[in-house]
Amino acid sequence: MKLRLFAGVSALLMTAGLSACSSSSDTSDDGSGGSTTIDVWLMRDSVSARFQSDFVKGFEAAHPEIKVKVQIQEWDGIGEKVTAALASNDAPDVIETGNTQVAQFAQSGGLRDLSDKVDDLGGKSWLKGLAEPGSYEGKQYGIPYYAANRVVIYRTDLFKKAGIDATAIKTRDQWIAATEKLDTGGTQGIYLPGQNWYTLSGFVWDEGGELATESGGKWKGSLDTPEAIRGMEFYKRLQALGRGPKDADEANPPQADVMAKGKVAQVVSTPGGANVVIQNNPALKGKLGFFPIPGKTAATPGAVFTGGSDLVIPTASTKQDAAYTFIKELTGDAWQKKLALAMSYVPNKTTLASAVASDPGAAAMAVGAAEGHATPNTPGWAAVEAKNPIKDYMTAVLTGGDVQKAATTASDAITTAMNSGS
Repeated sequence: MKLRLFAGVSALLMTAGLSACSSSSDTSDDGSGGSTTIDVWLMRDSVSARFQSDFVKGFEAAHPEIKVKVQIQEWDGIGEKVTAALASNDAPDVIETGNTQVAQFAQSGGLRDLSDKVDDLGGKSWLKGLAEPGSYEGKQYGIPYYAANRVVIYRTDLFKKAGIDATAIKTRDQWIAATEKLDTGGTQGIYLPGQNWYTLSGFVWDEGGELATESGGKWKGSLDTPEAIRGMEFYKRLQALGRGPKDADEANPPQADVMAKGKVAQVVSTPGGANVVIQNNPALKGKLGFFPIPGKTAATPGAVFTGGSDLVIPTASTKQDAAYTFIKELTGDAWQKKLALAMSYVPNKTTLASAVASDPGAAAMAVGAAEGHATPNTPGWAAVEAKNPIKDYMTAVLTGGDVQKAATTASDAITTAMNSGS
């Protein structure tokens, strides 16, 4: 799934040697000699222009028999574009896709099954929030590329003034107590919009709940379970310690813009949000810190939604071997470490978490990534997000509605959406 990453990630530029082509007519993997050119679709703003250029140059130097052409794709409308490409005879050879989109594309039969490559790619150490949604009906189609998840961005000066040690906040109760102390005068203890459903999902998972469950091939919304309701009740407690709108998400208005005004002690965001805050208010440079979203107990950090991307190979590609070589390099340890440092991402394997130890935001993110989750792994989830009854549910509860009634209404809507195509 596309994760809303804030500005501060350099926009991808079309650099020399990169071309907006569809499938190339260069030599295929047929043993006839010469070079093979593979066409790769990558998403805008996923990596910087410099990293992309460095990787392509490094890859071609290591594999002189393979040339790479990259076409940058926009997130808006990408689902329809990939679906059309997979059904054509002119598909690219490698596609970057949001991690939770893989099931939708695999259902069509248009993706290569890479299950036999999992061990070769170090799959035992993959982040489950990337690996699990990259599989469909027991087969692995998506190879984990990079991950990002939410952390708490906080004002170090306000915490110090209030006598709060952020490094000591390990549990939800400690988080609430600190936020209550910060929510005073003109300062909001936390700016948490009422419809930040990704953050709510983490609280639901912490309680042992799920957004939806599957039984006998049918999916059922499960926001009305006691566990999921406890997650919503905690969200309501936390949200009340600030003045975030109850009927809007983190993009309306952009929460980094709100924090930049200087009257917010905390937000829940990807670490890149700090860059936007500082861009909007340079006076806050050096005054922002990060800590993982706290869990119910100090032993385990809070559950988080793992956003990020997987890499897939269309079955229509005529350069399967070269495409796999590209994926193996880009998702291998050497380039994953470089990617993590360049972009403040979480590497695709738990064994590589130390690669971002020197980056405070990424290090906090890596802690949470160990408890990463994804949305239900089924093509039907796309229909849920299209209308997103979870947002309506949250607003209903935060504005005084009966939580059980609102949860049942939302769960019914999820059930209908997820099974509409079955």
